[in-house]
Amino acid sequence: MPKIILKILAMLPLPIIHGLGVVIGWVSYWSDEKFSRRIRNNLHNIRFAPNLKAHARLVRLNVSETGKGMIETLAIWAKSERSVLQWVKHCEGWHHVETALAAKKGIVFLTPHLGCYEITARYYTARHPMTVLYSPARKSWLSNIMEQGRQRSNTSLAPANLSGVRSLLKALKRGEAVGILPDQVPDLGDGVWATYFGEPAYTMNLVGKLVDATDATVLLAYGERLPWGKGFTIHIEPLDTGTTAQDINNAIEHLVRKKPEQYLWSYRRFKKPQLAREKRVKS
Repeated sequence: MPKIILKILAMLPLPIIHGLGVVIGWVSYWSDEKFSRRIRNNLHNIRFAPNLKAHARLVRLNVSETGKGMIETLAIWAKSERSVLQWVKHCEGWHHVETALAAKKGIVFLTPHLGCYEITARYYTARHPMTVLYSPARKSWLSNIMEQGRQRSNTSLAPANLSGVRSLLKALKRGEAVGILPDQVPDLGDGVWATYFGEPAYTMNLVGKLVDATDATVLLAYGERLPWGKGFTIHIEPLDTGTTAQDINNAIEHLVRKKPEQYLWSYRRFKKPQLAREKRVKS
Protein backbone atom coordinates (compact mmCIF):
# COMPACT_ATOMS: atom_id res chain seq x y z
CA MET A 1 0.00 0.00 0.00
CA PRO A 2 2.72 2.62 0.80
CA LYS A 3 4.30 2.03 -2.64
CA ILE A 4 0.98 2.64 -4.38
CA ILE A 5 0.49 5.87 -2.46
CA LEU A 6 3.99 7.02 -3.38
CA LYS A 7 3.39 6.30 -7.07
CA ILE A 8 0.20 8.36 -6.95
CA LEU A 9 1.90 11.25 -5.15
CA ALA A 10 4.75 11.19 -7.67
CA MET A 11 2.25 12.03 -10.42
CA LEU A 12 0.42 14.84 -8.65
CA PRO A 13 1.15 18.57 -9.03
CA LEU A 14 2.17 20.51 -5.93
CA PRO A 15 -1.14 22.43 -5.46
CA ILE A 16 -3.04 19.13 -5.17
CA ILE A 17 -0.36 17.67 -2.89
CA HIS A 18 -0.67 20.66 -0.58
CA GLY A 19 -4.46 20.49 -0.73
CA LEU A 20 -4.33 16.87 0.39
CA GLY A 21 -1.87 17.93 3.06
CA VAL A 22 -4.32 20.43 4.53
CA VAL A 23 -6.93 17.67 4.80
CA ILE A 24 -4.42 15.27 6.40
CA GLY A 25 -3.34 17.96 8.84
CA TRP A 26 -6.85 18.56 10.08
CA VAL A 27 -7.69 14.85 10.21
CA SER A 28 -4.60 14.38 12.36
CA TYR A 29 -5.54 17.32 14.55
CA TRP A 30 -9.05 16.05 15.31
CA SER A 31 -8.15 12.35 15.56
CA ASP A 32 -4.83 12.49 17.43
CA GLU A 33 -5.13 14.19 20.80
CA LYS A 34 -1.37 14.10 21.45
CA PHE A 35 -0.68 15.76 18.11
CA SER A 36 -3.20 18.57 18.61
CA ARG A 37 -2.35 19.13 22.27
CA ARG A 38 1.35 19.40 21.49
CA ILE A 39 0.78 22.11 18.88
CA ARG A 40 -1.46 24.12 21.20
CA ASN A 41 0.78 23.70 24.24
CA ASN A 42 4.03 24.52 22.47
CA LEU A 43 2.60 27.70 20.99
CA HIS A 44 1.01 28.64 24.31
CA ASN A 45 4.02 27.89 26.50
CA ILE A 46 6.46 29.93 24.48
CA ARG A 47 3.97 32.82 24.40
CA PHE A 48 4.44 33.33 20.68
CA ALA A 49 1.05 34.91 19.98
CA PRO A 50 0.15 38.21 21.73
CA ASN A 51 -3.46 37.20 22.53
CA LEU A 52 -5.91 34.29 22.37
CA LYS A 53 -7.26 35.29 18.97
CA ALA A 54 -3.80 35.39 17.45
CA HIS A 55 -2.95 32.11 19.16
CA ALA A 56 -6.01 30.39 17.67
CA ARG A 57 -5.18 31.73 14.21
CA LEU A 58 -1.57 30.55 14.45
CA VAL A 59 -2.74 27.08 15.52
CA ARG A 60 -5.08 26.88 12.52
CA LEU A 61 -2.37 27.95 10.11
CA ASN A 62 0.13 25.56 11.63
CA VAL A 63 -2.19 22.55 11.37
CA SER A 64 -2.55 23.15 7.64
CA GLU A 65 1.16 23.78 7.11
CA THR A 66 2.10 20.68 9.10
CA GLY A 67 -0.19 18.57 6.95
CA LYS A 68 1.35 20.03 3.81
CA GLY A 69 4.76 19.08 5.15
CA MET A 70 3.71 15.48 5.75
CA ILE A 71 2.50 14.91 2.20
CA GLU A 72 5.09 16.98 0.36
CA THR A 73 7.86 15.03 2.11
CA LEU A 74 6.51 11.73 0.79
CA ALA A 75 6.17 13.28 -2.67
CA ILE A 76 9.76 14.53 -2.62
CA TRP A 77 10.99 11.06 -1.70
CA ALA A 78 8.96 9.57 -4.56
CA LYS A 79 9.53 12.10 -7.35
CA SER A 80 12.51 12.39 -9.64
CA GLU A 81 15.16 14.98 -8.90
CA ARG A 82 14.19 16.97 -11.98
CA SER A 83 10.53 17.17 -10.92
CA VAL A 84 11.40 18.26 -7.40
CA LEU A 85 13.82 20.95 -8.51
CA GLN A 86 11.10 22.53 -10.65
CA TRP A 87 9.31 23.36 -7.40
CA VAL A 88 12.17 25.61 -6.29
CA LYS A 89 11.34 29.08 -7.58
CA HIS A 90 14.25 30.96 -6.04
CA CYS A 91 17.27 30.48 -3.82
CA GLU A 92 18.41 33.40 -1.69
CA GLY A 93 21.97 33.29 -0.40
CA TRP A 94 23.58 30.75 -2.73
CA HIS A 95 26.67 32.97 -2.84
CA HIS A 96 27.36 31.93 0.76
CA VAL A 97 27.62 28.32 -0.47
CA GLU A 98 30.03 29.28 -3.24
CA THR A 99 32.23 31.18 -0.78
CA ALA A 100 32.28 28.22 1.62
CA LEU A 101 33.10 25.74 -1.15
CA ALA A 102 36.00 27.91 -2.25
CA ALA A 103 37.46 27.67 1.27
CA LYS A 104 37.57 23.83 0.88
CA LYS A 105 36.99 23.21 4.59
CA GLY A 106 33.51 21.78 4.34
CA ILE A 107 30.03 23.10 5.07
CA VAL A 108 27.74 22.28 7.97
CA PHE A 109 24.16 22.94 6.86
CA LEU A 110 21.78 23.50 9.76
CA THR A 111 18.23 22.91 8.54
CA PRO A 112 15.63 23.19 11.32
CA HIS A 113 12.08 21.80 11.18
CA LEU A 114 10.94 24.91 9.34
CA GLY A 115 9.06 24.90 6.05
CA CYS A 116 10.15 22.13 3.70
CA TYR A 117 13.42 20.84 5.09
CA GLU A 118 13.68 17.95 2.62
CA ILE A 119 13.86 20.14 -0.47
CA THR A 120 16.91 22.09 0.73
CA ALA A 121 19.07 18.95 0.67
CA ARG A 122 17.71 17.90 -2.73
CA TYR A 123 18.53 21.33 -4.12
CA TYR A 124 22.11 21.20 -2.87
CA THR A 125 22.82 17.57 -3.81
CA ALA A 126 21.73 18.25 -7.39
CA ARG A 127 25.05 20.10 -7.56
CA HIS A 128 27.35 18.74 -4.86
CA PRO A 129 27.61 15.72 -2.50
CA MET A 130 26.21 15.88 1.01
CA THR A 131 26.21 13.54 4.00
CA VAL A 132 23.06 13.83 6.11
CA LEU A 133 22.77 12.88 9.78
CA TYR A 134 19.48 11.08 10.43
CA SER A 135 17.52 8.99 12.92
CA PRO A 136 15.47 6.10 11.48
CA ALA A 137 11.70 6.47 11.64
CA ARG A 138 9.95 4.33 14.25
CA LYS A 139 7.82 2.54 11.67
CA SER A 140 9.92 0.22 9.52
CA TRP A 141 8.00 0.86 6.28
CA LEU A 142 8.41 4.61 6.69
CA SER A 143 12.08 4.22 7.55
CA ASN A 144 12.65 2.23 4.35
CA ILE A 145 10.86 4.83 2.23
CA MET A 146 12.82 7.63 3.89
CA GLU A 147 16.17 5.96 3.30
CA GLN A 148 15.37 5.15 -0.32
CA GLY A 149 14.06 8.64 -0.97
CA ARG A 150 17.03 10.40 0.59
CA GLN A 151 19.74 8.19 -0.88
CA ARG A 152 19.53 9.74 -4.30
CA SER A 153 22.09 11.51 -6.46
CA ASN A 154 24.84 12.84 -4.19
CA THR A 155 23.23 12.11 -0.81
CA SER A 156 24.80 9.80 1.77
CA LEU A 157 23.12 8.94 5.08
CA ALA A 158 24.91 8.89 8.41
CA PRO A 159 23.09 7.35 11.40
CA ALA A 160 22.86 9.42 14.57
CA ASN A 161 25.57 7.52 16.43
CA LEU A 162 29.36 7.46 16.74
CA SER A 163 29.76 5.84 13.33
CA GLY A 164 27.60 8.53 11.75
CA VAL A 165 29.63 11.31 13.38
CA ARG A 166 32.79 9.80 11.93
CA SER A 167 31.16 9.87 8.50
CA LEU A 168 30.37 13.56 8.97
CA LEU A 169 33.97 14.33 9.92
CA LYS A 170 35.31 12.45 6.91
CA ALA A 171 32.99 14.34 4.58
CA LEU A 172 34.00 17.71 6.03
CA LYS A 173 37.69 16.88 5.75
CA ARG A 174 37.09 16.14 2.07
CA GLY A 175 35.69 19.66 1.76
CA GLU A 176 32.12 18.38 1.33
CA ALA A 177 28.88 19.36 3.03
CA VAL A 178 26.96 17.70 5.85
CA GLY A 179 23.34 18.26 6.83
CA ILE A 180 21.98 18.34 10.37
CA LEU A 181 18.57 19.00 11.93
CA PRO A 182 19.81 21.22 14.79
CA ASP A 183 16.50 21.31 16.68
CA GLN A 184 16.21 17.55 16.96
CA VAL A 185 16.49 16.36 20.57
CA PRO A 186 19.71 14.32 20.93
CA ASP A 187 20.17 11.31 23.15
CA LEU A 188 21.15 11.80 26.78
CA GLY A 189 24.83 12.67 26.96
CA ASP A 190 24.99 14.00 23.39
CA GLY A 191 23.80 17.50 24.20
CA VAL A 192 23.38 20.24 26.79
CA TRP A 193 20.47 22.25 28.15
CA ALA A 194 19.99 25.62 26.47
CA THR A 195 17.18 28.15 26.25
CA TYR A 196 14.85 27.96 23.26
CA PHE A 197 12.05 30.54 23.03
CA GLY A 198 12.49 31.11 26.74
CA GLU A 199 12.12 27.43 27.65
CA PRO A 200 14.83 24.89 28.55
CA ALA A 201 15.51 22.55 25.64
CA TYR A 202 18.06 19.75 25.42
CA THR A 203 20.22 20.75 22.45
CA MET A 204 22.97 18.98 20.53
CA ASN A 205 26.53 20.24 20.91
CA LEU A 206 27.77 18.29 17.88
CA VAL A 207 28.03 21.31 15.61
CA GLY A 208 30.64 23.04 17.73
CA LYS A 209 32.72 19.86 17.88
CA LEU A 210 32.60 19.43 14.11
CA VAL A 211 33.65 23.03 13.53
CA ASP A 212 36.47 22.81 16.09
CA ALA A 213 37.79 19.70 14.32
CA THR A 214 37.53 20.96 10.74
CA ASP A 215 37.04 24.74 10.73
CA ALA A 216 34.02 24.17 8.48
CA THR A 217 31.60 26.96 7.54
CA VAL A 218 28.17 26.79 9.19
CA LEU A 219 25.17 27.81 7.09
CA LEU A 220 21.51 28.01 8.06
CA ALA A 221 19.01 26.86 5.44
CA TYR A 222 15.26 26.38 5.13
CA GLY A 223 12.71 25.99 2.37
CA GLU A 224 9.90 28.53 2.64
CA ARG A 225 6.60 27.05 1.46
CA LEU A 226 4.89 29.45 -0.93
CA PRO A 227 1.06 29.79 -0.80
CA TRP A 228 -1.34 27.93 -3.07
CA GLY A 229 1.19 25.31 -4.08
CA LYS A 230 3.32 27.78 -6.02
CA GLY A 231 6.56 26.15 -4.92
CA PHE A 232 9.38 26.99 -2.52
CA THR A 233 11.97 29.65 -1.89
CA ILE A 234 15.19 28.37 -0.34
CA HIS A 235 16.90 30.70 2.12
CA ILE A 236 20.58 30.31 3.02
CA GLU A 237 22.49 32.50 5.45
CA PRO A 238 25.67 32.17 7.51
CA LEU A 239 25.73 31.54 11.23
CA ASP A 240 27.34 34.80 12.23
CA THR A 241 27.62 33.96 15.93
CA GLY A 242 29.46 31.19 17.77
CA THR A 243 28.58 27.50 17.54
CA THR A 244 27.50 26.78 21.11
CA ALA A 245 24.12 25.15 21.68
CA GLN A 246 22.72 28.50 22.81
CA ASP A 247 24.11 30.29 19.76
CA ILE A 248 22.40 27.78 17.49
CA ASN A 249 19.10 27.94 19.36
CA ASN A 250 19.16 31.73 19.05
CA ALA A 251 19.80 31.48 15.32
CA ILE A 252 16.94 29.02 14.84
CA GLU A 253 14.61 31.29 16.81
CA HIS A 254 15.48 34.09 14.42
CA LEU A 255 14.49 31.95 11.43
CA VAL A 256 11.30 30.61 13.01
CA ARG A 257 10.04 34.09 13.84
CA LYS A 258 10.03 34.84 10.09
CA LYS A 259 7.56 32.03 9.35
CA PRO A 260 6.20 30.71 12.67
CA GLU A 261 3.21 29.01 11.03
CA GLN A 262 5.58 26.78 9.05
CA TYR A 263 7.53 25.44 12.03
CA LEU A 264 6.90 21.88 13.22
CA TRP A 265 5.27 22.74 16.54
CA SER A 266 3.91 19.19 16.78
CA TYR A 267 7.48 18.02 17.45
CA ARG A 268 8.40 17.26 21.08
CA ARG A 269 11.18 19.82 21.15
CA PHE A 270 11.07 20.31 24.93
CA LYS A 271 11.00 16.66 25.92
CA LYS A 272 13.50 15.09 28.30
CA PRO A 273 16.27 13.22 26.47
CA GLN A 274 16.57 9.44 26.67
CA LEU A 275 19.59 7.21 26.71
CA ALA A 276 20.28 5.88 23.22
CA ARG A 277 19.01 2.35 22.58
CA GLU A 278 22.45 0.97 21.78
CA LYS A 279 23.76 2.42 25.04
CA ARG A 280 20.91 0.84 27.01
CA VAL A 281 21.64 -2.53 25.48
CA LYS A 282 25.30 -2.37 26.46
CA SER A 283 24.56 -1.29 30.06
